[in-house]
Amino acid sequence: MSTNVMPFTEAGAAVRVNDVVIEVATVNGSGSQSANLILARALFQMGIPVGAKNTFPSNIAGMATWFTIRANKDGWTARRADPDIMVCMNSESIKSDVEGLKPGAIVIVRDDLAGQIERDDLTLISVPFGKLIVPVCEVARLRKMVVNIMYVGVLGYLLGIEYDEIVTALNKQFGGKAKAVAVNQNALKAAWDWSSENLTPLAGFRVERMDGTRGKIMVDANTACAMGAVWGGVTVLPWYPITPSSSIPETAMDILDEVRRDPVTGKATYAVVQCEDELASIGVGLGAGWAGARALTATSGPGMSLMAEQAGLAYFAEIPFVIVDVQRMGPSTG
Repeated sequence: MSTNVMPFTEAGAAVRVNDVVIEVATVNGSGSQSANLILARALFQMGIPVGAKNTFPSNIAGMATWFTIRANKDGWTARRADPDIMVCMNSESIKSDVEGLKPGAIVIVRDDLAGQIERDDLTLISVPFGKLIVPVCEVARLRKMVVNIMYVGVLGYLLGIEYDEIVTALNKQFGGKAKAVAVNQNALKAAWDWSSENLTPLAGFRVERMDGTRGKIMVDANTACAMGAVWGGVTVLPWYPITPSSSIPETAMDILDEVRRDPVTGKATYAVVQCEDELASIGVGLGAGWAGARALTATSGPGMSLMAEQAGLAYFAEIPFVIVDVQRMGPSTG
């Protein structure tokens, strides 16, 4: 199958500027969320209102996950179920991912998966990601993560996202970690260069710089929750890692380390405790609340199930304690 764009365009279709929905189908635990956030942030930095939504069932690493990015000049950024552009990186879900697309949708697909797409009413873009990643990422075990930034490069070129804004977003995402920045930027450039040599920008969609995000910040719900906890005075945060709530304590730790230290001694005036399980985390939290501290934990459905008995104790003993339940899609416990 050719790596060039195979166009399917409805007659008379107008070019849509700053109005596009992108969905990425990939594998849970592959590091794709970082790439997706870089893509969304680059659009935001160009002044385009954008919303990002991660969708994953209650599963383990290696299973399917989806991420939707909606950019809209008028500020309509809620998730839309019918993407204009679909990125297919997961062999397990590709058939169902493509099956529901509307005619004329654009599909960016790993070249080794392109043969599984049987529809002829789509714009198909086959990209040799596996071949492109090898020379820019020497460590084989990292390739499954770094390859994700390559579809960002392809999308950036096709849509007209400014390359420098992608690089700025990349640096922000990896927090100045030199090695991570370097390998991802090399992969980004390789994908961009390949796209410029083998593809043409999309005829039906493009993005342009505008002024729709002035005075705003780009933030996800978990980060906002962590910020609210800190500004609300949390001093004790026991937790146990569980998707999709872990980024709340992780973000809170970074903020607390910056703003909650004694100005004279430099010692922390807070405690974040990673416990051995959910039972321990609620137990630590209730002890802190009983002693007068403002305590909080974050979990998901299975964790709520494990915490149920001690939550009942807190209710009847009137112990103040906050539990943030970042619920999963069903079927799941809790």
